[in-house]
Amino acid sequence: MPEKDTLEKIADLFKGFADTTRVNILFLLAQEELCVTDIAEKVNLSQSAISHQLRLLKQMQLIKQRREGKNILYSLADDHVKTILQMGLEHVLEE
Repeated sequence: MPEKDTLEKIADLFKGFADTTRVNILFLLAQEELCVTDIAEKVNLSQSAISHQLRLLKQMQLIKQRREGKNILYSLADDHVKTILQMGLEHVLEE
């Protein structure tokens, strides 16, 4: 059985997936790197709202960012995040 600290970290990880907007952003970033403007356009929310969600996802270590000129591009932190998304999708689509 994992230690209590490890269990808390796992629970915190899944909090990142507990919001439809964040999950939508994660699925977008699983396909390509995007800037705030592009994400906001694709999910039909304000840049401010998207920036807030991106900040949370970054704190949860689910995404990373890199600067390209004046733009900041966001992507998934690693393949584990993509695997979790895919497994979640498969699970909910099972009949």
